[in-house]
Amino acid sequence: MNNPKIIGIRKKLDIIDLKILTLIKKRTNLVNTVIKLKKNRNEIVDRKRINFILKKIKLKSLKLKIDPLITVSIWKEMIKCFIKYEYKNFKKK
Repeated sequence: MNNPKIIGIRKKLDIIDLKILTLIKKRTNLVNTVIKLKKNRNEIVDRKRINFILKKIKLKSLKLKIDPLITVSIWKEMIKCFIKYEYKNFKKK
C-alpha cells in the first residue's frame, strides 16, 4: 500500500508496538520476581486475582471508551501466556 496517510499511521503503530514490547519486558521481569517468591506450583494460578484483573480491565476500558471485548480478550491471552511462562520457569517442587 502506497497511501502516505496509511504509511504515516503505520509508523505511529510501530512506535506504539515498541512501547508495548518494552512494557511486556518490564512485566516479565516482575513475573520472574514473583516466581521466585512462590513456594509451590499450585500458587501459580490465582483465580480470584485473575477475575479481579479482568473486571478491572473491563471497567477501565468502558471508562476510556475502549471496546472491552478487545481489552479483556488481550488480557485473558496475556494472563494465559504468563501462566504458561510461570509453569515453564518454576524450579521448585
